[in-house]
Amino acid sequence: MILEKRINAFVELGKFLSQFSQDKIEKKEHIMLNDLFFDAVKLQINRAQEFNSWFTKENVLYGIESWTKLLNLETLTKWTSSYNLTNDNPKTIAVIMAGNIPLVGFHDFLSVLISGHSIRIKQSSNDKHLLPLLAKYLEYVEPEFKDNIDFTEGKLTDFDATIATGSNNTARYFEYYFGNKPHIIRNNRNSVAVITENDSLDELKGIGEDIFRYFGLGCRSISKLYVPKGYNFDPFFNAIFEYKDIINYKKYENNYDYNKAVYLMSEFDILENGFFMIKEDNSYSSPIATAFYEYYDDLASLQLKLEADKDQIQCVVSNTLENAVKFGETQQPSLNDYADGVDTLQFLSALA
Repeated sequence: MILEKRINAFVELGKFLSQFSQDKIEKKEHIMLNDLFFDAVKLQINRAQEFNSWFTKENVLYGIESWTKLLNLETLTKWTSSYNLTNDNPKTIAVIMAGNIPLVGFHDFLSVLISGHSIRIKQSSNDKHLLPLLAKYLEYVEPEFKDNIDFTEGKLTDFDATIATGSNNTARYFEYYFGNKPHIIRNNRNSVAVITENDSLDELKGIGEDIFRYFGLGCRSISKLYVPKGYNFDPFFNAIFEYKDIINYKKYENNYDYNKAVYLMSEFDILENGFFMIKEDNSYSSPIATAFYEYYDDLASLQLKLEADKDQIQCVVSNTLENAVKFGETQQPSLNDYADGVDTLQFLSALA
């Protein structure tokens, strides 16, 4: 299948997904295969929380909206134009997907198929219902995809390369099991925000989105704050107050109560506002409903530290540091914002 046909199929998928947004779910005219797929996808969105209680309807729709913005002809053409994707020698790529946030494995799914390879997918049990339906839509739009997409719940066999995402523990297993073939193996990463005294209230409000979207379960969710010595946290807490209703979600509330009890029994010093806590800690990975924080002396030294720790960091959020993600934009990556900084499309194009 030529690249143009692959791109066009995903463009049609983008048009189809444009019917599902946080504002409304509305069936539109002139969408391919709508009578066959619209109600089925709508049902999966409405039922997502039954299968995974973290997958609220709002967050599932946010994930779909994010992909709707990217699956258009201009964006896909620009993204793929930097690579040689003629691919006269397609391979079978085994992809092991995480399940921490809705459609978290879609970028790998897109990358493998857009590069002309076949994909063999092992999904997380936490996120296994929506992607197969979207894959089936693609197969109907472009029948040549039918022999190139395979979902399996068993042991992965008969593949030429691997993309696997998991925890630090599973990464070691992946290295052992898949290390003899070309591979990308990803492990735990977290994201950090660098705050200065000059950040305005409106700017700081963006950090709330970066912290609370997907309940903080994404690798691009902020789990660590860097603040100047002597920083007054009142502006930070004022900025995130609009997210207070998150505590009404029972599973989040349970995590908040549990972690707060652990901190208090351990006599740790924490600051909290009734729905979120911050604790001074050197670690990057913080529990749900918590962010760790650390003081810095100057931005230049901090940037050197962050560079040294880049293997633990997914993205740095700052309105001051160069090449950082702006406040409020961590969950809006572009197609070339590759997980762990590894160019997936370059890896796949080199296999052909």
